[in-house]
Amino acid sequence: MFSFGSTQMLIPQVHPYVATGNKNSKFGIRNEKLQWFLDAVKAHPNELKLVGAHCHLGSTITKVDIFRDAAVLMVNYIDEIRSQGFEVDYLNIGGGLGIDYYHSGAILPTPRDLIDTVRELVLSRDLNLIIEPGRSLIANTCCLVNRVTGVKTNGTKNFVVIDGSMAELIRPSLYDAYQHIELVSPASPDAEVSTFDVVGPVCESADFLGKDRELSTPSKGAGLVVHDAGAYCMSMASTYNLKMRPPEYWVEEDGSVSKIRHGETFEDHIRFFEGL
Repeated sequence: MFSFGSTQMLIPQVHPYVATGNKNSKFGIRNEKLQWFLDAVKAHPNELKLVGAHCHLGSTITKVDIFRDAAVLMVNYIDEIRSQGFEVDYLNIGGGLGIDYYHSGAILPTPRDLIDTVRELVLSRDLNLIIEPGRSLIANTCCLVNRVTGVKTNGTKNFVVIDGSMAELIRPSLYDAYQHIELVSPASPDAEVSTFDVVGPVCESADFLGKDRELSTPSKGAGLVVHDAGAYCMSMASTYNLKMRPPEYWVEEDGSVSKIRHGETFEDHIRFFEGL
């Protein structure tokens, strides 16, 4: 399956780092290169088999209309490709559906909504549709649970310092992404409510999980949860600053908990350098 970019003005409102369908992207094939590409496939019939077309607009998209617009462009490409003798059976319109990271109560489109908006168009060309809705299915199924190690101020900003960091959840520092944050248990009734940056112990100013969050001043040892950590979090985690990746637990509907992934240890880390 091969990917085609588009110069038409389809502009999803997403962070530049997760926008994959713009003219400056490394992804896809520009319109004017389509014939060159098809000729290259024709020249290598034993090595290359063109079976579908793929586009990907970006991530955290909150409206399905743009997928419909993209699908219209893509089936036009497929019509041209088929006219040159290729048997194209698949259209992959990628993924990118967002979730309500702000916990605002917004009603966002589902994978079914995405399918419904392109269904008739795909059927009209007798294509098999592929979508990639991973984030919208699993992002809100996990959270990162941290412990407060201290509260401090520099005279300009207040900070809640936690044992979690950009090493475990890099989205805020990489994409300036918003993750909803709250204390596991309510603070004491007399706790002062202030505006904090929630930061970790890693030696970079970019090590933050949230900025300008209104929270009751937590005590040392309090639990703090970063929500919606089910997508692009553990898969992007690292051992930066020798921060070992944490364990993972599965919580059943009845509240029972079981470990599904061991936390890493320093011994795990140095094992990569043994026996060389």
